[in-house]
Amino acid sequence: MSLIRLIRAPFAAALLATAALAASLPTPAHAQASAPEAAPAAAAQAAAPTAPVVVKETVDNPYGIAAMVKQGDFVTRGTLIIMIIMSMGSWYVLFTKLFEQSKLMRSAKAAGEGFWNAGSIQKGASALQDGSAFRFLAECGLKASEHHEGVMLEAIDKHTWISMSMQRATESINSRLQDGLAFLATVGSTAPFVGLFGTVWGIYHALTAIGISGQASIDKVAGPVGEALIMTAIGLAVAVPAVMGYNWLIRRNKSAMERVRAFSGDLQNVLLAGKR
Repeated sequence: MSLIRLIRAPFAAALLATAALAASLPTPAHAQASAPEAAPAAAAQAAAPTAPVVVKETVDNPYGIAAMVKQGDFVTRGTLIIMIIMSMGSWYVLFTKLFEQSKLMRSAKAAGEGFWNAGSIQKGASALQDGSAFRFLAECGLKASEHHEGVMLEAIDKHTWISMSMQRATESINSRLQDGLAFLATVGSTAPFVGLFGTVWGIYHALTAIGISGQASIDKVAGPVGEALIMTAIGLAVAVPAVMGYNWLIRRNKSAMERVRAFSGDLQNVLLAGKR
């Protein structure tokens, strides 16, 4: 009995080890099930998109300035041309007057440094720049001082005659400095109303489009209303620089005329009293 047990014990242990090994190995069914699971994963990885490619598309604005010029009627185009002319004229006047004022300031500096150090008024006037306002004042003063003669001038004393001549010369320079400022004032005051006219005309077209189509759709309203808003913006863009430039030039003219009047007064004293 013990001998049989000794023989059966190793045999039983071998059977148990074989059963455990068989249980650990995958069966054909599990192998077939894992294969379809791996296939969709590989297909999904292959079908996954790469980095997206961004393509920028340029879309023409059907309601911009170019479309307004192309599709607008003669009133719209005429209003736009008028505002362009007003803008160009205001910028031309602005730069021209700035150049003239700068030239006058340089002449005032030269007159203050060299004119009063000359030996006589004739020499001082000759030393000034030709065509400058201060040389014009000096020449007018000399002419008035040297040509106080005649039957009609006998009733006017020399002091009054020289004072009147210097005053006329000063006012002439002031009038020259004021040239073009009226245009800036006109542009600054009328450009918003010209733009408002374009706005009213655009709203009129919008209402006409709505009435003809019978429906207030965005495609019937957006174009004319956008045209109206563009006109308003252009009118303001023309008016604001004109008004600011006008005020700036007026302030610079005031400073320049203070120097001109000071030089005129000193020159008048020299011509009448012989000293500054």
